[in-house]
Amino acid sequence: MYKLVIQDKCSCFHKYKLDGILEFSSKDDALQKAIDLRNYMNSTFCKKHSFEVQEMFNNFVIKFYKDEPISSCCGNGCCM
Repeated sequence: MYKLVIQDKCSCFHKYKLDGILEFSSKDDALQKAIDLRNYMNSTFCKKHSFEVQEMFNNFVIKFYKDEPISSCCGNGCCM
């Protein structure tokens, strides 16, 4: 059993009422659905985030990376 999991559920995800977890018997089917859903989310949602697909064991995870704002930095490299 292969799962497609939406890790980061932004407000657009809830607005479009998508399922957060889908299950497939085939790895190829799960991957194809993950790619299709990622493309749909990147083209349809508000574009605040760029979604990516990652494979983790028997799961495909759709997530986005949050930019961490640095409010101040001393220059010593500890803020990275």
